[in-house]
Amino acid sequence: MPAEPGLNARTKSPGPLSGQQSRRRTLALLGAALSLPLLAPTAEAFDLDRERGVLTVAPQLSRVTPAVVNISVRQQVPVHQNPLLQDPFFRRFFGLPEWQAPQQRQALSAGSGVIVDAGRGLVMTNTHVIEHADQIIVSLVDGRQEPAEVVGVDSATDIALLRIRGDNLQAAPMGDSDRLEVGDLVFAIGNPFGLGQTVTSGIISALGRTGINRGGYEDFIQTDASINPGNSGGALVNSRGELIGINTAILSRSGGNIGIGFAVPSNLARGVMEQLMAHGRVERGRIGVSIQDLTPDLAQAFELPGVDGALVTAVETGSPAAQAGLQRGDLIIAVEGEAVRNSTALRNRIGLVRVGERVRITILRDGRQHQLQLRVAAL
Repeated sequence: MPAEPGLNARTKSPGPLSGQQSRRRTLALLGAALSLPLLAPTAEAFDLDRERGVLTVAPQLSRVTPAVVNISVRQQVPVHQNPLLQDPFFRRFFGLPEWQAPQQRQALSAGSGVIVDAGRGLVMTNTHVIEHADQIIVSLVDGRQEPAEVVGVDSATDIALLRIRGDNLQAAPMGDSDRLEVGDLVFAIGNPFGLGQTVTSGIISALGRTGINRGGYEDFIQTDASINPGNSGGALVNSRGELIGINTAILSRSGGNIGIGFAVPSNLARGVMEQLMAHGRVERGRIGVSIQDLTPDLAQAFELPGVDGALVTAVETGSPAAQAGLQRGDLIIAVEGEAVRNSTALRNRIGLVRVGERVRITILRDGRQHQLQLRVAAL
């Protein structure tokens, strides 16, 4: 019987171990103690700090924490007064001076952001963090404070892009959010309750969440990593220290974390950022179709092999879709070779294609695939 790797063959006592073997053995013992299977990604996610004898993700997080910033917003808001004070009869009866317009007071709010381009000083955050701001101050992890200007905002995805001027900035490495899977280990980094930079951990609980922001373009990552007020605009990173989402919202009745938080996927945020850099806003397009998700019943009725894709229920006369030959009952399964999971995914994908650009879509009709080319029109 072959000897167990990393153990002395005769006595089974610990033998000399390489760094990788030592890490795997420690993780295996930890997994056994917790009655959990040892997954391959776990061995890469944690490092064994030999000096302290603990498992840690500090080296991975050190790649991204300098890029996560605190954002302070100053704005002038009106001071609300009792409407009776505007009534001249009421004021004369009580001997009050003549009514004057209400004064304004300065309000402060805080959020988070992520440096995504160090050379150009670009910082990504949420639109709701900086809306109505008179002044925006970005605080770096080293204590520096820099005024920020707004490059552009997109309320539909709640993504905003700022620019700061500073030396020796560090940007977060961007990850591919299309490769995420439920169960992946993630870390949320931000400024909850104004406490300063804070890291929390969890897993990806679900993908493709919608219905959180009515009327918006949504494809949220759901996570149980603690996200609280002030985390908005902060980073959601994977175990490699890559930015895979921008923390945006929580589901809570109390205003605090209950283990259900949402982040905008990095690939969606990157597409918004590119348009904001180019135009200062997102120029959303349309192709002129009504679509819906494919249910099992519809799949059976149309004799389709699965439930992935967006089913065309109507085609607008004279629209780009009609000119390209798209028909009611077609199933759109890919855009530019990228698979379309559902109607929301198609809406998000077309919504980020610049007006006037041509796009290639793949459809399933009568059991056969067809490629169509169409030009995206203005929304």
